Amino acid sequence: SILTSSVTLISTSTNLVVSGLMTRFEMEPMGMFELAPVGVPIAIVGIAYMYFIGRRMIPDRTEARDLMADFGVRPYLSEIVILPKSPLIGKTLSEAGLGRDYDLTVVGVLRDKEKNLVPRSELELREGDVLMVHAVPDSLLKVKHATGIDIKADVKHPDPAGHSSEMRLVEVILPPKSALIGRTLRGYRFRERFGLQVLGLNRHGENIRGKLSQLPLRLGDVLLLQGPAANINTLQDDNTFRVLGMVGENRPARHRARRAILIFMGALALGSLKIVPFPVAVLLGSVGMFLSKCVTPEEAYREVEWKVVILIGCMLALGAAMEATGTAEYVAGKIVAVARDAGPVALLSGFFFLTIILTQPMSNQAAAVVVLPVAIETARQLGLNDRTFVMTVAVAASCSYLTPLEPSCLMVYGPGRYRFMDFLKVGSLLTILIYIIAILLIPRVWPLNKVGPKQADLPRGAPAAQIVPAN
Repeated sequence: SILTSSVTLISTSTNLVVSGLMTRFEMEPMGMFELAPVGVPIAIVGIAYMYFIGRRMIPDRTEARDLMADFGVRPYLSEIVILPKSPLIGKTLSEAGLGRDYDLTVVGVLRDKEKNLVPRSELELREGDVLMVHAVPDSLLKVKHATGIDIKADVKHPDPAGHSSEMRLVEVILPPKSALIGRTLRGYRFRERFGLQVLGLNRHGENIRGKLSQLPLRLGDVLLLQGPAANINTLQDDNTFRVLGMVGENRPARHRARRAILIFMGALALGSLKIVPFPVAVLLGSVGMFLSKCVTPEEAYREVEWKVVILIGCMLALGAAMEATGTAEYVAGKIVAVARDAGPVALLSGFFFLTIILTQPMSNQAAAVVVLPVAIETARQLGLNDRTFVMTVAVAASCSYLTPLEPSCLMVYGPGRYRFMDFLKVGSLLTILIYIIAILLIPRVWPLNKVGPKQADLPRGAPAAQIVPAN
C-alpha cells in the first residue's frame, strides 16, 4: 500500500498536507495525478523488487502443518467451561467431539481450580471443568452458540444487559505509543475501562500461555477481544488499539456499494477536472454518502484519525511560523552557502534522505512540514524550480520502509511474524531503488531551471548571494 502512495494526490494524507503547504508559498496546489509519472514507476519497480528479491530476504517463519496461519487466521489459547446439565458431562474427551464439532484442540483441563489434568482421550468430563483449548476466532464464535459449554470469560463476567446476541469478537493490535505497552491488563483495569474480555494473546504468531491479565504487553501484540458491539465500537476512537477486523460481524450492505462507487467517482471527477476545488469535491462526496445512507455520520466520525488531524494542524502552524519568522529562509541561506558548488541534484538528494530520516522518529506528515519550507526557500535562493524540490520531499515522505513504525507496516508486523531487522534489510535496498527512480525522473518531469511564480519577481541574473539573509 505504501508503494502506491505517490500515484495520486489522495493516495496518502501526506500528499494532501504537502499540497496545502504549497498554497501557503504561493504555488499551485498538487494536481490529482501530478505525481503519477514518478509514482507509477516507483510502484511497478517496488512491487517487482518485493516479488523477486524482497520476499526472499525474509526467513520463512510459517509452519507447514499450520495452514490456517498462511491465511491470516491465528490460533489463540482460551478457556472453555462445562456448564451445569451440559450433555458433555460424563462423556470422555474423545466422545465429546470438541475437535470434530467445534475445531477445538484441548491442551489442558483444570478441575476444582487446582488439578491440572492431562487431556487424555479417555478423561471423563465433569460439571465445572475448565478446558484450555487452542482455537481460532471462528471456532470460539461457534462455542458462543453451543449448548452446555461456554467461554469462561462469559460465565465469570456475564453481560449485565443480557445482550448475548450483540456480543462480538474483534482482533486488535497495539500500535506505537499505546498506553498498554509495558503494562498488564489488570494494572490498566482493562475490563473496567472497556467492558471487554481478552480471550487470547498472539505475539509475533505465537500463542502466549499463562495468566493473560498479568503479562506485560508489547508493541505489536494481537489481542482477541469479546464484548458488546457498542463497547467494541468505542475501540475505533481509542489510540490504545488499532482494530484489525471483526470476527463474525454483520455482512456489509452490498446493495449500497454501487451508489457509493458512483458518488466516489463523481467527487473524484469534479476534483480532477478542476470543476470545483478538490476540498469542495471531497466535501460534496461526503455529503452524498450521508444523504444516500451509505454511511452514517457516527460511522464517519469513528473513522477519522483525530490524532493525525490535530498533529497536521499543529505542524502546519509550525510551517507557517518558520516562514513568517524567516527561519526557513535563514536555514536555506546556510545550506546554499555550504552546498552551492555541490549542484542541484546533490541538494535534491540531501533533502530526499533528510526527509526519510525524519519520518522514522516522527510521522510522515510532520517530516514533510518540517523539511518543505527549507527546501522551497533553498530552491528560490538558487533560482531553481521550487516545485522540483517540493515533489522530491513529497515522494521521500512516503518512503517509510526502514522500520515497522509506519501504521500500515505495523498492522502486518505481528500477523506476518516479521522482525525489526526484516524491515531494515528489505527496506534499505528498496529505499535506494526508489531514490534512484526519483532522482532520475523528478528533474525531467519538473525541470530544475523552470522559474516558479514567486521567483519571477526576482531580478534576472541576480546571484544567489544577494538574497541570502545577512548574519
